[in-house]
Amino acid sequence: MGSALITGASSGIGLEIAWHLAAERNDLVLVARDAARLEETAERMRQVAGVRTEALAADLSTTEGVEAVCTRLRSQTRPIGLLVNNAGFGLGQDFVGGSVERELEALDVMVRAVLMTCHAAAPGMVMRGGGGILNVASMSALTAQGTYSAHKAWVRTFSEGLAAELRGTGVNVTAVCPGLVHTRFHERVDVDAGQWPAAAFIPPNVVAEEAVEGVRRGRVIVTPGLRYRALAGVLRLSPRSLIRRIAGPGISGRG
Repeated sequence: MGSALITGASSGIGLEIAWHLAAERNDLVLVARDAARLEETAERMRQVAGVRTEALAADLSTTEGVEAVCTRLRSQTRPIGLLVNNAGFGLGQDFVGGSVERELEALDVMVRAVLMTCHAAAPGMVMRGGGGILNVASMSALTAQGTYSAHKAWVRTFSEGLAAELRGTGVNVTAVCPGLVHTRFHERVDVDAGQWPAAAFIPPNVVAEEAVEGVRRGRVIVTPGLRYRALAGVLRLSPRSLIRRIAGPGISGRG
């Protein structure tokens, strides 16, 4: 792939994808909000993996932040071979009575930024005759857990449509849909991850490996883990009325 730009690269799945790509000797552009933490991560990758690593501090909930990333993606002198849209967060609130500002921030980060970065990256990849886009969706895209599920369902469907549009161009588009993963995702929204059995969690490095391999193979939807692939099949075949009862906001795990 040569070079990759990864959003939400300072922790969780994004960080694991970055390390996976660094181990394969790909140059990296790491994107996150915390400039100090991001530069620390970039320097560690330079020292350990010996790859060229840029730190691009940007808040994807802002127009300025997204445009900074899009400008980097449009560069023809330092082209990006793989775009990884990983940035996202749990809202930690019900829609009714919750903060509309937080709802809009989530929409900007997990929908608007994905749309804009893909729009910025795809033309150059098509012109060069190859490239990849990896959008991190979620198993929750098949459930009905409020706006987070809606955002991830949009990512999944958008990725499928873009993959179809780019068929034959040499540009692969993949949506990875992980289930429970041991990251700080739940901790940040005060959800006790211990309520789920350890066997329900997939290591983030496994998610990273399967996601990157999925892009290489041109797979449009990647669901890491045999159990989650089986569950995804059940959810797709189940009536939506049943999904709303058994996989609605009540299974979010919030107290």
